[in-house]
Amino acid sequence: MKKSRAALLWDLFITFFKIGAFTIGGGLAMLPIIEREIVDNKQYISKEEIVDAFAISQSLPGVIAINSAFYIGYRIAGIAGAVVTAIGVILPSFISILAIAILFDTVSGNVYVSKALTGIKAGVAGVIAVTVVRLGKSVIKDWFALILAVLAFAVTTWLDVSIVFIIAAGALAGYLYYQAGRVKRHDTD
Repeated sequence: MKKSRAALLWDLFITFFKIGAFTIGGGLAMLPIIEREIVDNKQYISKEEIVDAFAISQSLPGVIAINSAFYIGYRIAGIAGAVVTAIGVILPSFISILAIAILFDTVSGNVYVSKALTGIKAGVAGVIAVTVVRLGKSVIKDWFALILAVLAFAVTTWLDVSIVFIIAAGALAGYLYYQAGRVKRHDTD
């Protein structure tokens, strides 16, 4: 049974609100949860589309969580979908930051809060590692992609090159590789 437009928009808002509320660690930590909810559970878009959404969202300026929510919402329900998913993913953080600002003097320096945050950060590192492995499996399908991924990692890690340049260089390398393959296929025809 197909959902009404209002029901679809409400479902998108609630889904992204829950993702925003229960994901600690930022956008990268949200990616596997977004994928599970939108692709696996709700089947709104395909696995290939979610990988494209994450790639586009990562390469644009801004926060990947908001970019992803906006892009996915747009793909599913147009401009209204983009707006409700973006609001849904932003609202929990806004409410949390507002509460922290109000209660800052009470929790500042609290040893229990500090220890809890240490554990949360470790868990987030694990979630981000899972995201990297999942995206890697989806994207790295040949030797060229593997070499590009390893080079991007190495350049980022050891040479401290801006991510913007790495993404631009990856896009250019992919384009040139594709064009070279087209020329080669054309010559053999």
